[in-house]
Amino acid sequence: MEIHAETERLILRRFTDQDVDLLVELDSDPDVMFYLNAGTPTPRAEVADDVLPAFLRHYRRWPGYGFWAIIRRSDGEFLGWVHLRPEPESPEDEPELGYRLRRSAWGQGYAAEASRAVIDRAFADFGARRVVASTMAVHGASRRVMDKAGLRLARTFRADWPVRIPGDEHGDVEYAITREEWQAAHSAADTGDQ
Repeated sequence: MEIHAETERLILRRFTDQDVDLLVELDSDPDVMFYLNAGTPTPRAEVADDVLPAFLRHYRRWPGYGFWAIIRRSDGEFLGWVHLRPEPESPEDEPELGYRLRRSAWGQGYAAEASRAVIDRAFADFGARRVVASTMAVHGASRRVMDKAGLRLARTFRADWPVRIPGDEHGDVEYAITREEWQAAHSAADTGDQ
């Protein structure tokens, strides 16, 4: 098991080809998938043949970036995943943050904790200049995670969703944090000036 980061409550580890069932279970919950595709489960064959192999390719293509299984330290339970990866048409030093957690893990601060860990690694170890994340404007829970992870609202826009999702008529939001903002936040935390 290759560990990417550890926090007080979590271990972030690389996925392996043995993790198909975990991802199938995660993507089977209509509530987990609602803001992605209106709640349609991802078929097992798609997870096994497309999704998981794509996760594994990220580790080879961009050292330090990729998809990380979120494991609760206290009991070893898989909670979901967090990713930090360059977007296809964006600079490699401006990776995108994303996360997907089991419903049983919602509202406990795990997504923000995992997000802060990968953001810290991106700036401290991998030369990121800026980290971005986006969600639907009406997805309040995801917006709270971004805020708690230190990102701030950068812009609103309209994404071209392949599936109509209730609320997409309100548009989308992008949150971001720059290296300088991250350094300032860490300096304030180190001196107790939060």
